[in-house]
Amino acid sequence: MNRIQDILKLNEHVRTVAIAGHVGPDGDCVGTCTALWQYLRELQSFDRLDLYLELPPKELCFLQGVSESLQEVPESFAAGKPDRKEGASPDAFDGCYDLFISCDVSDRERIAVAGELFDRARRTVVIDHHVSNLGFGDDNYIVPDASACAEVLFALFDYDRISKSIAESLYTGIIHDSGVFQYSNTTPDTMRIAARLMEKGIGFSRIIEDSFNKKTFVQQKVLGFCLEKAELFLDGRCICTGITSEEMSRLGVTKQDLEGIVSQLRYTEGVEAAVFVYSRGENLYKVSMRSNSCLDVSSVCAVFGGGGHIRAAGCNMDGPVEEVIRRVVAEIEKRL
Repeated sequence: MNRIQDILKLNEHVRTVAIAGHVGPDGDCVGTCTALWQYLRELQSFDRLDLYLELPPKELCFLQGVSESLQEVPESFAAGKPDRKEGASPDAFDGCYDLFISCDVSDRERIAVAGELFDRARRTVVIDHHVSNLGFGDDNYIVPDASACAEVLFALFDYDRISKSIAESLYTGIIHDSGVFQYSNTTPDTMRIAARLMEKGIGFSRIIEDSFNKKTFVQQKVLGFCLEKAELFLDGRCICTGITSEEMSRLGVTKQDLEGIVSQLRYTEGVEAAVFVYSRGENLYKVSMRSNSCLDVSSVCAVFGGGGHIRAAGCNMDGPVEEVIRRVVAEIEKRL
């Protein structure tokens, strides 16, 4: 596999670079985006090196680069044109990047914040590990067998150039997408990479405790609320719960407070499939699915225009919430 330096050489005259993750950024998304941003910043000087991220959960904001990330496209970029002249002054930059790199994004429509800039870039690179990713960039580095996009990115880095803070970002990505090495996507390579990152002197136990295990009081309350509402289907092999916009408002929670609920459902004894549905707008719901051993939830989500991994996937669906759950359960039943 080519390294980052080789990618830059393949795309000559790269002076402006954008990096972006997916909507609703999780630990792997934030970890890979910040790791790549740091690596490129230390590798060479660019006229612009911009990181685009939706505001991540606060437990991930310790990663270097998050505070410098952009949550929206600058207004001055709105009139950007694809035919920008070579060698234009950085002061006149209009948002047409020489190189746009997406990290942990399974398809073009899931690029957060900067999707329009992806379409205007001279060259695009996709770095990912989702099995549903068909390769929407000019150059694609997709490894479906990797536990996390952070694993894919680690292979693209020169180990000697990985600083302690870069290692923290990569390690955070791996522990979040592997469930701290519990999920079935964990491989011997996952453990070897984690060990090499630990050799950089990172506070690995603190990262796990603060970014993965620790929950706020509000997060604990909404978890309890959703568990109380949970129902079993398909003779106990499927568990589902959901939360409406009215309930989220009443409890004072945002989508960032809902992280980890679907994984907690998955731990229910006898359950193969776990489904968590939450409001993303009027009559629109985000569906998160997990499975334990045999169900390919990415195939279920694909029916509704989504995708992801075999054991973890998601999609968006129109409500009401009871109808969303009914339709999802019907598709799961066909596969169990």
